[in-house]
Amino acid sequence: MATTGEWIEGARPRTLPNAVAPVVAGVGAALALDGFSWSRSVLALLVSLALIIGVNYANDYSDGIRGTDENRVGPLRLVGSGVAKPKAVLAAALASLGLAGVLGLVLVAISGLWWLLAMGAICILGAWFYTGGKKPYGYYGFGEIAVFVFFGLAGVLGTVYVQAGQLSWTALGCAVAVGAFSTGVLTANNLRDIPTDIESGKRTLATRLGDKGTRRLYLVLVAVPYIVSVLLAFVTPWALLGLLTAPLLLKSVKAVGGGSQGRALIPALRDTGFAMLGWAILTAVALAL
Repeated sequence: MATTGEWIEGARPRTLPNAVAPVVAGVGAALALDGFSWSRSVLALLVSLALIIGVNYANDYSDGIRGTDENRVGPLRLVGSGVAKPKAVLAAALASLGLAGVLGLVLVAISGLWWLLAMGAICILGAWFYTGGKKPYGYYGFGEIAVFVFFGLAGVLGTVYVQAGQLSWTALGCAVAVGAFSTGVLTANNLRDIPTDIESGKRTLATRLGDKGTRRLYLVLVAVPYIVSVLLAFVTPWALLGLLTAPLLLKSVKAVGGGSQGRALIPALRDTGFAMLGWAILTAVALAL
């Protein structure tokens, strides 16, 4: 039986910035529209956290029963390492996704935007079929697109809309920036896993682009948010605060651009996540000012 610490590690806490950053950036864009609500912001954050934990457990379960994680290089996987039974991890995944659904329903009921239930259902289905089902889209190179849509566009714009009842170009810019960061995290992860993914038959975008192409993609993705910061400066000069997070990526850019392999790429996931969260916080503060 897995220990509490192993269950926590299995939830992949390093990915939590991917859930927090979209909501923080969305709050900033909502403040710029004078549409901020504490209760709706907190609910949006809880939905996002439950969703990403559900994704992580579902990914652990699906990859584990397929044997994809048997020879992986990264952190602990519950099923792949054998420390937890597949059914237990599946139950944790379904419980997390179910909680995301319930909290999302409460948020929709409070906002009165019932059509958002469809978007919530799509997010939950997207979380499961990333690596679940007979033909998981994450195995066919569509994982990066899904991350950009769900933890970028949907996460930021959904947070803005349930509070302000409208969107803006500023909100879209924040959504693109956070989506690029979040996709960068996944790209760094899949870059590290190219050898084992090829061996197990998992055809991620990284395995299709190859080592050099994936490294170029990562560098482009982490540059996008800073281009957005410059563009947002036309709305408020305070948006340039987001540029202060660029030094957090220096080691990651050096590792990815310099050809680092395997475990040497693990810090790139963490640093990209921290840069994303820092960018979201500083940009939210800028938009509030």
